[in-house]
Amino acid sequence: MNKKTIRDIDLQGKRVLMRADLNVPLKEGVITDDTRIRAELPTIRYILDQGAALIVLSHLGRPKGKVKPELSLKPVAERLAELLGQPVKMAPDCVGAEVEAMAQALKPGEVLMLENTRFHPEEKKNDPEFARQLASLGEIFVNDAFGTAHRAHASNVGVAHYLPTVAGFLMEKEIDFLSRATENPERPYIVILGGAKISDKIGVIRNLMGKADKLLIGGGMANTFFAAQGLEMGDSLVEESAVETARELLEAAGDKLILPVDAVIADAFSEEAQRRVIPVGTVPPGWRILDIGPKTVERFAAALRGARTVVWNGPMGVFELEPFAQGTFAVARILAELPDAITIIGGGDSASAVKKAGVADKMSHVSTGGGASLAFLEGKVLPGIAVIEDK
Repeated sequence: MNKKTIRDIDLQGKRVLMRADLNVPLKEGVITDDTRIRAELPTIRYILDQGAALIVLSHLGRPKGKVKPELSLKPVAERLAELLGQPVKMAPDCVGAEVEAMAQALKPGEVLMLENTRFHPEEKKNDPEFARQLASLGEIFVNDAFGTAHRAHASNVGVAHYLPTVAGFLMEKEIDFLSRATENPERPYIVILGGAKISDKIGVIRNLMGKADKLLIGGGMANTFFAAQGLEMGDSLVEESAVETARELLEAAGDKLILPVDAVIADAFSEEAQRRVIPVGTVPPGWRILDIGPKTVERFAAALRGARTVVWNGPMGVFELEPFAQGTFAVARILAELPDAITIIGGGDSASAVKKAGVADKMSHVSTGGGASLAFLEGKVLPGIAVIEDK
């Protein structure tokens, strides 16, 4: 990685402003999954061990520029304090005189959590004055929020115009692993793509088609490829506006692109629905494809044998409904058992799928950013990474 990290800068005695992605799921004010907080611990501990005072910035949820108490970062500050084993002070806002006084008073080794940056409409507009106010709180900026790297907001991009900017360890790890998938992958290199819509992944398919040895396609997006081949799809989700694109991609990819050969179909979008396995080709009227079938799992397993690099983004079916999760979980288990492969899971639903399948710890890397990892795999320049100083 050619970007500077916290190892490349002297932090001692400095006030470090750090953008983290602490956008955790909350239910009635209680954190239901603290993965994102835990992912930031190595960077936070390193900064504190170097004798710096730490000021943490993050957003939470979608308050749309208004103060919403239920989206306060207070529960996150409390959980972080538990994990660190030390107090974490909570600021009433992320800018303003009171926050400035709290930041100034912070001693080396202490942590201050700022309130949700998205309580201010200026955050998403990347407003320069708002960014300057945030930047004035610290002396060095550490961007460790890979999950927001594809967005140009004030707290991850704007701030970097006012302070020396380096990457944290999580950002470094994300760039390192995703670069292995886009720059010089060990071969054979297999890409697995799923999820509902092909339109979300067209850029990824185009970018990786020339780089990957095989592309395995599952999930709802496979339906659009079937429709492009003129197959009967019944009530299956098909993106009509993308059928022509799917036809072009099929032609361009040739035998590199591997589609399901059988599918689990159901007569309703429900766990109680009748279901059966059919060969791909004729979905009866009133029925829909909701998962890949067992022969497809075998076909994908054969394609993955001997793989050295695998990238997976998007589930193979409607895995939120238990009867239609089998294809996704089977693929997760196949990846977990590959002996010599670097396995990179592209955040979002794929990350929760490997976790639900109980094999997340067997993957080389599970990305913390769904949208950001997709943009990276597409070959786009991510604004949150671009602002980090080069080595």
